[in-house]
Amino acid sequence: MEHTPTPHGRLAFFPISFFSVVMGLSGLTIAWEKAQHVFQLDLGITPWLVGLTVGVFSLMLVIYLSKLWRHPQSVAQELAHPVKLSFFPTISISLLLIATALQGMNVSFVLPIWATGALLHLLFTLYVVNKWMHHEHFQIQHINPAWFIPAVGNVLVPVAGVPLGFVDVSWFFFSIGMFFWLILMTLVFNRMIFHQAIDAFLLPTLFILIAPPAVGFIAYMRLENELDAFARVLYFFGLFLTLLLLSQFGRFAKLKFGLPWWAYSFPTAAITIASFVMYEKSQVVAYQWIATGLLALLTVLVVLLITLTSRAVLNKAICKPGH
Repeated sequence: MEHTPTPHGRLAFFPISFFSVVMGLSGLTIAWEKAQHVFQLDLGITPWLVGLTVGVFSLMLVIYLSKLWRHPQSVAQELAHPVKLSFFPTISISLLLIATALQGMNVSFVLPIWATGALLHLLFTLYVVNKWMHHEHFQIQHINPAWFIPAVGNVLVPVAGVPLGFVDVSWFFFSIGMFFWLILMTLVFNRMIFHQAIDAFLLPTLFILIAPPAVGFIAYMRLENELDAFARVLYFFGLFLTLLLLSQFGRFAKLKFGLPWWAYSFPTAAITIASFVMYEKSQVVAYQWIATGLLALLTVLVVLLITLTSRAVLNKAICKPGH
């Protein structure tokens, strides 16, 4: 059958969720930075990983701004979509993660990147929460772990914000993230237990459940720098969720590849970094082994995702109607 091109071209269908690729690459970069710090090594890979992450983010941003310019109605449709709406904060999260990665390189322009990411994420959070509060079309089946994305971004702010000297601002964002994490966790589990199952295409987003406690632990250690009871609860709950989801490997392995697969990457990076922090604070070697194993898993995973995504792009399996 002859293929008939869409009248708008592929640009109109470039998904906002593509920015989750940047989150995965950023997570890998920061995880390797942390590993080198813990093992007191310099493998010389940080500039390359940071360069790749910034390059991909820049490309994504140019493409999406082009989409906004040429197809504003498509962007408006994504903003109105009950699932795609939650992926818009991946733009601001990407900036926050890039600022964190650059902080490890001691560059001078971390502050403007971090400040832009924090302000933009606050605006996204206000917009999304307003949509949630005054909705006309949200149903219980619309909620899924992607709704955590706005909350996770708030928890990320202290990771770079505290070293930059913005302690109260960091507490402000941390409080928002923790509050909405508890609410959304309850809603997501209510949906999964008592209502229809999450669509198979979105099942990889279950890994997002790991991110709030894992990133929350990292951020809390920045804020308090003490391995107290609350810090331990955050870390161990994140570790439990990691084990819970890894125990379902067979279920995830049967899924057809799609952009939601990138949801595997950043949460895995978050629990990897959290495990390295746990080792630093406790000096218990077991956490070092856990972190090293997770880092190996994360690296293989991101390489696989890059390969599958590149193949999908070349085969024009992404950026098409109904994707």
